[in-house]
Amino acid sequence: MGTVSSLRQTVNIGFYLCDRFTMLAMASAIEVLRMANQLSGETLYRWHTLSEDGKAVSASDSLQIGVDEGIPSQQALDIVIICGGLDIEKAANPKLLNWLGSLDRKQVTIGAICTGSYLLAKAGIMQNKACSIHWEYLAGFQEAFPTVRVSNKLFSLDEKRMTSAGGTAPMDMMLNMVTKEHGNKLSAAISEMFMCERVRNTEDVQKIPLRNLIGTAQPKLLETVSLMEANLEEPFCIDELAGLVQLSRRQLERLFQRHIQCSPSRYYLHLRLSRAKQLLIQTNLSIIEISIACGFVSTPHFSKCYRDYYGIPPREERVGMRQDQEPTLGSVSLESAQIAS
Repeated sequence: MGTVSSLRQTVNIGFYLCDRFTMLAMASAIEVLRMANQLSGETLYRWHTLSEDGKAVSASDSLQIGVDEGIPSQQALDIVIICGGLDIEKAANPKLLNWLGSLDRKQVTIGAICTGSYLLAKAGIMQNKACSIHWEYLAGFQEAFPTVRVSNKLFSLDEKRMTSAGGTAPMDMMLNMVTKEHGNKLSAAISEMFMCERVRNTEDVQKIPLRNLIGTAQPKLLETVSLMEANLEEPFCIDELAGLVQLSRRQLERLFQRHIQCSPSRYYLHLRLSRAKQLLIQTNLSIIEISIACGFVSTPHFSKCYRDYYGIPPREERVGMRQDQEPTLGSVSLESAQIAS
């Protein structure tokens, strides 16, 4: 590409593979580094795989992955990333935790993907630091480590820390790292090679399934939300929803207030506006087309609701997104505080 200075030193990154680590999360991170080298024509990054004893590790899909060495690594590593997965608690062996502590004292940047943040917190190196972890572990993590500033963000960057949820979230975290070190042009080119619609940033959140927030003991609530999600373009009125799930309007309103801390109409509006935000960011549909697709009776009504909810009108949202290489929010999620406000 010819846009990266050859004076930059190569960044050496160690990926520690926990037993039953998630292959997709690890590959999402490493592939960004490979493509950065390929597109730049330079060795911007080198990566090394590690395990506790230097032996091969089984991924969660049962594939055996060989590693370069055991810990402590003999490489001069600039960044160490813990690749978590299933049964992460079993990976908290003293050898690893002590090594993480020594890396922290040496001011090495330490990261984690999927459930790997658990091991960083267990090693005592995440106090008062921003942290992300896969949503399945979020509630338990908050209970176990109250001094860690864990959130449902796709990834979090803090001083000498970089943590992300699973799936493809590590790709976004590494793309943001590439942007910081080598500019938007390279990260955008990598994103295009991987056919990503956009590079998500630290404001993007995980979409946590509602059943994981309220449990499965509220089937009427889950059924109502499913009906809402399936009918955004032609929304039901609240009385219709209540009838479809065989509740009175008042019973439905109490159910939402008790478990989501907002009214059914407010939650329905949240779903429709979240969908509108996605369409504004990810498509070239007109404002009129988006308002229709999200069930608003008129474009002015849509613009007013959008401005009241997000603080800016949809047209400014779109203009701002085109000017900014890093969008502020694209995924639909349950953000109870925002919904209730």
